[in-house]
Amino acid sequence: MTMTDYAFTHLRHVALAVPDYEKQLAFYTEQWGLSVAGSDGDVTYLAAEGSPESYIVRIRKDADKRLDLISYGVSDADAVDALAERLGRGGVQVVGEPHDLQTPGGGYGFRFFDNEGRTIEVSADVAPRGHRKIEEGESIPVKLSHVVVNSTDPESTVAFYERNFGFQVSDILMHPRMGKMMWFMRTNSWHHSMAIARGPHPALHHASFEMRGIDEYMRGTGRMLRAGVEKIWGPGRHQAGNNTFSYFLDPNGNTMEYTTELEVLEEDTWHPHVYDFSDPAVSDQWGTANAMDEFVAAKSFNDVDKGLFVAPPV
Repeated sequence: MTMTDYAFTHLRHVALAVPDYEKQLAFYTEQWGLSVAGSDGDVTYLAAEGSPESYIVRIRKDADKRLDLISYGVSDADAVDALAERLGRGGVQVVGEPHDLQTPGGGYGFRFFDNEGRTIEVSADVAPRGHRKIEEGESIPVKLSHVVVNSTDPESTVAFYERNFGFQVSDILMHPRMGKMMWFMRTNSWHHSMAIARGPHPALHHASFEMRGIDEYMRGTGRMLRAGVEKIWGPGRHQAGNNTFSYFLDPNGNTMEYTTELEVLEEDTWHPHVYDFSDPAVSDQWGTANAMDEFVAAKSFNDVDKGLFVAPPV
């Protein structure tokens, strides 16, 4: 695939299964700033007021905590069919034929398992949600920015997404003692919509939500701190992607990030960097965040994802 041959247009949503469902919903609606877009039994769909996506987070009640799936958009129904056929021929485990989706916004899509057993959903023709411009000082998410996953074999996972979907590596983080540790990957001109982190087991590392600007990002960060939500890391500004960061734990132990100003690349002239994150300025250009150490890092290892699981509804 060439640089512009992205199979996916953009990131749509992330779906989580959690044991403490009520607490999770209260956190995302009353504190984090998302709106209920619909529900279906023990499943609730949450939207960002500033995004045309029908929903950006799906919460499902289950005894097991897990990353249910990550969803990406594709250009149209023909692209859905072509991708399903190509993945099937290539030996990727496709979960069912492309079909009309029964989730908010509808659409047409299918699911497959990646090389580590994560469920990925792709869809086209999803009806846009009525949304609005987020106003100055409004500290709620504009959209879902990116999702980062932990991988025991990140090199293979990066290669899987490059080979099958045309993802491009924007930058890499390395450590002198541990080697390459994180790959930032894009499927459009945004610096990353996905990143792959070296971790002890496959799991969600974090999901990140774009705020309107620096002031709104800081107001949201402050609101979490005042509410006593456990902060992991931040506020600060990364070098890779040049985006701000404040990481918090949700009630079920998933890491969630407020961010803003993620870099949009001039793709024709962009060359990936390999950044040494033992340099404090790589992790945080501002120097305002708490130091990143093994204890902070371990907070985002999350629980083991069991993989190869098809979550309802489809």
